[in-house]
Amino acid sequence: MSIADKPPRPSATVVVVRDGPVGIEVLLLRRAERGDHNSGAWVFPGGLVDAADRAAQPFCRGVEPAEADVRLGVAAHALDYWVAAVRECFEEAGLLFARDPAGRPLAPDAARDTRLQAWRGPLQRGEQSLAALCHEEALTLDVDQLVYFSHWVTPVGRPKRFDTRFFIARAPQGQTAAHDDGELVEQLWLAPTAALTRTEPLKLLTPTQKTLEAIARFDSVDALLAWARAPREVPLIQPQIGTGRDGTRPVTPDEPAFAELRRIDPGCQGFASYDINPGVAVRLSAHLIRVTAHNGSVMTGPGTNTYLVGGGPSNEWAAIDPGPADPQHVQAILAAAPGPIRWIFATHTHLDHSPACALLQQHTGATVHGRIADHPEWQDASFAPERLLVGGERFELDAGVTLSAIHTPGHASNHLCYRFDEEKTLFTGDHVMQLSTVVINPPDGDMAAYLASLRALCDEDLDWLAPGHGFLMARPRAAFEKIIAHRLQREAKVLAAIRELGSTDEPALLARVYDDVPERMHPMALRSLRAHLIKLRGEGRAQPA
Repeated sequence: MSIADKPPRPSATVVVVRDGPVGIEVLLLRRAERGDHNSGAWVFPGGLVDAADRAAQPFCRGVEPAEADVRLGVAAHALDYWVAAVRECFEEAGLLFARDPAGRPLAPDAARDTRLQAWRGPLQRGEQSLAALCHEEALTLDVDQLVYFSHWVTPVGRPKRFDTRFFIARAPQGQTAAHDDGELVEQLWLAPTAALTRTEPLKLLTPTQKTLEAIARFDSVDALLAWARAPREVPLIQPQIGTGRDGTRPVTPDEPAFAELRRIDPGCQGFASYDINPGVAVRLSAHLIRVTAHNGSVMTGPGTNTYLVGGGPSNEWAAIDPGPADPQHVQAILAAAPGPIRWIFATHTHLDHSPACALLQQHTGATVHGRIADHPEWQDASFAPERLLVGGERFELDAGVTLSAIHTPGHASNHLCYRFDEEKTLFTGDHVMQLSTVVINPPDGDMAAYLASLRALCDEDLDWLAPGHGFLMARPRAAFEKIIAHRLQREAKVLAAIRELGSTDEPALLARVYDDVPERMHPMALRSLRAHLIKLRGEGRAQPA
């Protein structure tokens, strides 16, 4: 069996928390130096699920086996994970989630505490079982105190892989944590934010870091546990491996590059970048290449993406959005194209998307396609398409390579998206941007048209979005619905502010409606505010109370 085919081993981890003077504190233990990547890392108590853990199920209280199976989404024996978490916490940190023969939480008892501590070594070495301990001391395991929190699986291709269920638990009252001084050589109780921002950084593995970030959102253990116990979906988190400015590292689903890395490097070999590097051609499929311009800014994110689509039997290619009038970028496009460029398509004519159409055409003789904007402000006056599009056109570039034009006004009156039919990929230009909110700038920008275009795209059969700025995006419909919801929430703030102020005065509205936006971005936000006001006035809803 190859490393890539090696199944992950079931494991369990418990994040022990308590209320401190300024909020939640978390128990962290430092692993001993063993010559592997875990050496010296600060971790939560946890380890492998042992075969012997199942024997302790009859001693569990508060979680039924069938309930555990449903919670973890497994066919059977999910309660083993709870048992393993209890056992590992006891072995490594000396904290035992259990009740005495009378059903009471374990209280300090010098004689019993001495007996219990003597079990830790034999348990850790596999010489004894947790079931034997429970039988000997007449204990029940208080597994109900462990609340299911998250699910992590080691990336494929790693020498050691684990399928780990994370639990959250309040520290047992009256017990004192004590690391085993073998596998774990130091311990700290720290606020999550303090653990993440120490002057001398702690070595934190990715799941530990992300768990601390998640806990830092809560101001008390009660609030954290209430959230964790509430009905919710616990997604599987299996990082990808990528390379970039911080070297080779795991990339998690909350990072912009994750979906793209998963697509182009399914074997998790780590050759793909989690950074967008201007001028570097990225092969996204056999028929799709991206080259990003050197025009990164607060408005363009990492830069404007140019996409090359083609690679059929004739090896002819189309370029979508050649970008700004930058000869260096045009040369990078030409170098990236595996064959002749025969078509040029512009999504719209803002200055970071279409000015290079003329330069690229001079080098290739390709036919330029697009639309002219209704209003000239902020537009590329040099844009002169040889074929004017209205939306609905289909272009069979080659066998198995078809582009369809979709008119999507809103960000600009002439905005077009292009669907790569065979790969169900939509080139979104600025209609959807991954890393920032699209500015709707009247008069050419139209908020009502923008929302209508997004709603229409929800009906398209799509698997991927290829934005004008950012990485490939999965789950297109979810992305459209999220943008629609965000815009409607902002619209609701506009209406509420109008009612409160009794006015549609723009400076006063801007301060209230965009109070969550940095002031340096308020000039851009003002444009979108005007677009909201125009929409609401057109609907008869922007009248002061």
